Amino acid sequence: MPRRRKDDWLHRIPVAVGSYLAGFVDGEGSFVVSLKRRPDHTLGWQIVPTFSVAQRDKTVLALLKRHLGCGRLTRRRDGVWVYAVSNPRMLAERVVPFFRTFRFLSSSKMKNFRIFARIVAQLVREPPETPEALKELIALREQLNEGAGRKRKYSLDDFTAYFTENPQRLYARASSRRKRNPRGDA
Repeated sequence: MPRRRKDDWLHRIPVAVGSYLAGFVDGEGSFVVSLKRRPDHTLGWQIVPTFSVAQRDKTVLALLKRHLGCGRLTRRRDGVWVYAVSNPRMLAERVVPFFRTFRFLSSSKMKNFRIFARIVAQLVREPPETPEALKELIALREQLNEGAGRKRKYSLDDFTAYFTENPQRLYARASSRRKRNPRGDA
């Protein structure tokens, strides 16, 4: 029996379908890296990469989900369907190889994809355990989706200010949360 390769799934995608999906994502998809405040994380921050596409008709989104073999398809209240992948391992094993095989034509989408792929690779290879390592990823993120219309809740400056104001965070560990007895008795 022949051995299965890690990327067999990718070679089973018809070229016409893969090219169509890449073209569709070139126009409608997005690669985003969010920065979230997380007191339960050692560094107090979490970096979350997400690939997503939103459309009123879910046909192409379901096709993307089927061929990538990961992610979730949900419907928003406004009737728009969203296909999204946020799991770093799935992004590294499925989404990134797909778009390296079926490339984008627009230079801006290709640039954003390359930055996104670097961030994902770093997160999977060695998650940031020091402020410096996380700062490097956030600095890369700052190059993603440059231009008008970009919205960010937190920036590199917010992250830097956080460690300037809270030097003890450098040595903090994730706390175990104890459940409190609401009545106060032991």
